[in-house]
Amino acid sequence: MSQASDTEGHRQRIVDQFTRQAVPFREMPAHSNEDAFRLVLQACKVSASDRVLDLACGPGLTACEFAELAAHVTGVDLTPAMIEQARALQSSKGLDNLAWQVGDVGALPFPDNSFSLVFTRYSFHHLLDPKLVLAEMVRVCEPGGRVVVVDVYSVSPEQAAAYDQVELLRDPSHVRALGLDELEGLFDDAGLEGPTITFDKLGVDLEELLAASFPNPGAADEIRRIFTQDLGVDRLGVGAHPVDGRIRFAFPLVILAAQKPA
Repeated sequence: MSQASDTEGHRQRIVDQFTRQAVPFREMPAHSNEDAFRLVLQACKVSASDRVLDLACGPGLTACEFAELAAHVTGVDLTPAMIEQARALQSSKGLDNLAWQVGDVGALPFPDNSFSLVFTRYSFHHLLDPKLVLAEMVRVCEPGGRVVVVDVYSVSPEQAAAYDQVELLRDPSHVRALGLDELEGLFDDAGLEGPTITFDKLGVDLEELLAASFPNPGAADEIRRIFTQDLGVDRLGVGAHPVDGRIRFAFPLVILAAQKPA
């Protein structure tokens, strides 16, 4: 199979998954956590003059937070259903400084130096070529502007392998969780200054997450089995623990914020 067909097949997996996830993703409380938004906004240093690009913007949750503070925000996502949800969210909030576009984050339809802040949340673990996407982010960011990536990360290769196995069961569009050293290396290779690093966690209930996910037939029971076996072991690196007969855990997140040289 050619690289081109691999890439197109992966794009289709993303669109298939997130077409189905569009509404539950928007409605899941963990994705709109106020403390998480506060950390992101602080790391991004959003100002009233900023022209923001939010890549893989999903249902527009973070983009609408940016729009409360910035001059203008553009959201791009590969999945049309996500852009539909983003437009609906914008309308419900009465915001008029956003634009939405269906597009591929690896081939952005914008000129060089178009934005003062280029941002993405929860996308890098879905990318076949994160180096290419980061290069595109840097290209469309103006000199002196900021590039910010928020994503799950792995603490060790062993935890990454275990985590990737179960996450692929839950979401077939998952590729892999990058290690923190690898993420920092990507920023360094891209010629970015910094980055500053902030850690966070995305706490979820396993059953609520599965209800908002669309794994392959039979995979949900296998996921439950893996998490049950991981209680008190933490081979997955997500701190799975029982609460009132249910399993809760937290995705480890990192926010990397850097400046493009002036």
